[in-house]
This record gives sequence, C-alpha cells and structure tokens, in this order.
Amino acid sequence: MTTISDERIAQIEARRDELQSAMSSADVAPEQFVRLSKDYAEIEPVAAAAREVRRLRAELSALKEMTTDPEMREMAEEEIGALERALPEAERALALKLLPRDAADDRPAMLEIRAGTGGDEAALFAGDLLRMYQRYADARGWRVELISASAAELGGYKEVVASVTGPGVFRRLKFESGVHRVQRVPVTESGGRIHTSAATVAVLPEAEDVDVHIDEAKDLRIDVYRSSGPGGQSVNTTDSAVRITHLPTGLVVIQQDEKSQHKNKAKALKVLRTRLYEAERERLASERAGARKSMVGSGDRSERIRTYNFPQGRVTDHRINLTLHRLPEILEGQMDELLDALIAEDEAERLAHLDET
Repeated sequence: MTTISDERIAQIEARRDELQSAMSSADVAPEQFVRLSKDYAEIEPVAAAAREVRRLRAELSALKEMTTDPEMREMAEEEIGALERALPEAERALALKLLPRDAADDRPAMLEIRAGTGGDEAALFAGDLLRMYQRYADARGWRVELISASAAELGGYKEVVASVTGPGVFRRLKFESGVHRVQRVPVTESGGRIHTSAATVAVLPEAEDVDVHIDEAKDLRIDVYRSSGPGGQSVNTTDSAVRITHLPTGLVVIQQDEKSQHKNKAKALKVLRTRLYEAERERLASERAGARKSMVGSGDRSERIRTYNFPQGRVTDHRINLTLHRLPEILEGQMDELLDALIAEDEAERLAHLDET
C-alpha cells in the first residue's frame, strides 16, 4: 500500500490551518467565506486522519528509542506491538481519504429496473427488486419517488423508473447496475421446476441544471399525444403524454404517468438530463481509465452481476465471489453487508492502482 510521507502530511495540516485562518479573518467577504467553508469541510476529515498517522508514527519512534533502556525495554516492546498493528490501518484510512472522489457520490440517483429474459417471472422479479431497494431506502431515511412504471399483467413491472433522494444515495447504490438473475420455481409453474429469469438494473446519478446544458428550442423535439396505458379518465382523454427527443444524441424519453402534460414534461426532462449526464460521465471515465476496469464491474447493464437462488436461500455477487445465505433478509432490504463488501473491494482496487502509478 502507498505510504503517505511525513512531508505530505505536513502539507495537508498546513492547508487546513490556512483555511481556518482565512475563515477567521475580519476581511473575508461572504461569498469567499462560503467557498472557504466548503474547502475546509472537505479537508478537515483528511487532516484528522493525517494527524492520527503523525501521532502514531511519533509514538512508535519514541518507543523504539526507549528499547535501548533495559529497564524500559519490555514495556516499550509491548506498546510497540499495538502501535505496529494500529499504524497500517490509520495509514490506509488516510490513503482512502486522499483517493479522488467521485463527484456524483453524494447525488440522488435514478433507479431503472427492466424485466429481461423470463417473461412474467422476470416482471415479478423486477417488482421484487424494486421492493428490495424501497425497503433499503426506507431503512436509511431516503425518499423513493416513482417516475414511470409499466406494470405487467400478473404483477411486477416490465419497466419501472424511480428517483431516490437522500445522503450518499449514489455512493451506496452505484454498483447495482447490471443484470440480476433469479433462480426459483415461478408461481405459474405447475411442475415444480426451477426457472432462471433476469432483470436489468441501472443506477444513474441525477443531473442538476448546471450539469447539462439543453437548448430546448434547438436541441429538443417535444411531441404530445393521448396516453395509451391504464389510468384515470383524464389520463386517457387528454393529450397529456409527452415524448421528448434529444436531437443531438437521438435519446428519446416518454412520460405519460401523470394527468398533467406539464408534470409529464418536467419528469421527462429530469430523466433526459440524468441520462445525458451519465453518458458524459462514462465518456470522461473511459478517457481517464483507458482499458482499466474496476474489479466490481464496469456498470455495464449487460454484465451479469448477481444471482438470487431461492431453493438454496443464497445471494451470490459474481464480481467479488461473495455468497451470502441470507436471501430473505436481503430481499427485505437488509443490503448493507453486500454493499459494504462491494465498496470495500472498489476501494482496495483503487488503492492498488494508486500503488502502480
């Protein structure tokens, strides 16, 4: 693992002190204070980790000097053992804080789930996945709002899009993108045979207005028409459905769940901005990373990432070879053990890459 030099630690602490001093100045302008406060909030956790490393290194150095004294040697060697175990963990914590952050980690996310192979059973599974994420969101105090949904005849969804808002949403959910596979006996199966079905999940960081510039007059073609799906009287008797085509990219978004054309247009624009923002993120990430691919996957929606095996009561994440025999609990939203393992694997892979550069 990369060792952070004492010089680098001193630079981090000096920068924190510099920001603190600037914020305390009587001459600081309000807008400058806001910017300084943001910078300080970002560096303070890093500086705290750096101080801990510096403290442990200093104590270890002092104890090693004490081993030259016969009377102090035994006590010093006992404490040295504890410090030598604590120091690598502190250094790793500091290295993690120094890794480049994904600017989208604190963003809300757009969650898209689509039934794949398996017909009615795939749609039912898509509904199970949505419920799993809703339960997980409820446990963390997040808010889930359905943007659009295409229900299947026997239950579940052919396709569903939801907005998930709350602290750290994208950071926790971003590794969920990919193909989720289920193995179980469908409710429609009379012979008791196990079927394999799949659903595709995409988790995209939601865009803010400043992230994506859209010239509605030049970039968009907006068509309105009568909704065709089930709904209330107003949904099916007015031209409330909206189809937006982004002319530069050819992206098309259709929204018809609301009775109001204005609300459908607003939701469609939100989805369009999110997809354009994610496309630009992917382009930039590809340029930066080249051929390097994360151990927890590329986020490609065609990549099989996880299997939910009902007969054996297990969930297996194929990217990190993790199997948990807790399928009922995970489907009830108890996903932290799974998500923590994915995040830890990503951090380890990025630290290893840092060592290579």
